[in-house]
Amino acid sequence: MLSKTLYFLSTFFLLSFFSFADAKKSSEDDKVDIGGMIMHHILDDYGYEIMHGVVIPLPVILYSNETGLDIFSSSKLFDEDHVALNEGYKGYYYDHGHIKSIDSSRSFYDFSITKNVAFLFLNASLIVFIFLNVARAYGSKISAPSGLQSFFEPIILFVRDNIVKPNIGKHYEKYLPYMLTLFFFIFFGNILGLLPAAANLTGNIAVTMILAVLTFLITNFSGNKNYWKHIFWTPNVPNVMRIIILPIEIIGVFTKPFSLMIRLFVAITAGHIVLLSFIGMTFIFQSYFVGILSSLFAVALNIIELLVAAIQAYVFTMFSSVYIGLAIEEEH
Repeated sequence: MLSKTLYFLSTFFLLSFFSFADAKKSSEDDKVDIGGMIMHHILDDYGYEIMHGVVIPLPVILYSNETGLDIFSSSKLFDEDHVALNEGYKGYYYDHGHIKSIDSSRSFYDFSITKNVAFLFLNASLIVFIFLNVARAYGSKISAPSGLQSFFEPIILFVRDNIVKPNIGKHYEKYLPYMLTLFFFIFFGNILGLLPAAANLTGNIAVTMILAVLTFLITNFSGNKNYWKHIFWTPNVPNVMRIIILPIEIIGVFTKPFSLMIRLFVAITAGHIVLLSFIGMTFIFQSYFVGILSSLFAVALNIIELLVAAIQAYVFTMFSSVYIGLAIEEEH
């Protein structure tokens, strides 16, 4: 374990040194745009940039009533230096992270495989691969867990016994598959986002919004008579208070999933911004001392981010379980 840690630290410092040396070779006027670099990382894009100048083009899929379906590589929108072409391609051009139509009167639908969508597929494939193997191990006659099963079984039992079961109650098994999927989707997405040149999947508000909407739908479609009674006609309070409480309860129905969406989005995105800011300090100050110091801070923060990845998956799953548990709780 110690040797792996030392190997990681030495590799990180070596990469930081070469990056710093490369930056020193540039002229005084050629300043690094740290803000642009950070925003480029946390935002979605039509190409997967591994490093500066090395971009894997992704498929662009567009549909308009005028031209029908257009499928082409995102590289068609750029020149050899990966600068957006003014003339575009097939009537479309790239502008600051978005594809627009040269003909402003033409509307179209964008179904492109962007960087975040590619990592979404990667995340889903990883989950399917791992848990098919875990399920296959459970189906075998080997009594002692081994391999992937021995690693993930304690996590699965923790989610079941410490998150889902206490908060949902006796009907927890009905919602357990969703809760396990939710936990591992967020956890793997957070971990993948910490890899070099990775996409900010769980820091994309569209992704966190869909997860929150799923919890919102399951909660309210599962709600029993007692749940809706507490919202529209709160028991054991005067009628005047019921009129005051009613709008608060209705607002609460929507603020619960909203808080889920914002919490995950802000926590992951803020972590990426702070981590990249520490790395960017090397190029801002052009100092070996600052470079080493910022690298140490970046390594420490990256370790903390691993903990945050698990905590955010835990928190999202726990609150989803609490909301569903309140919706199906029997009157007492």
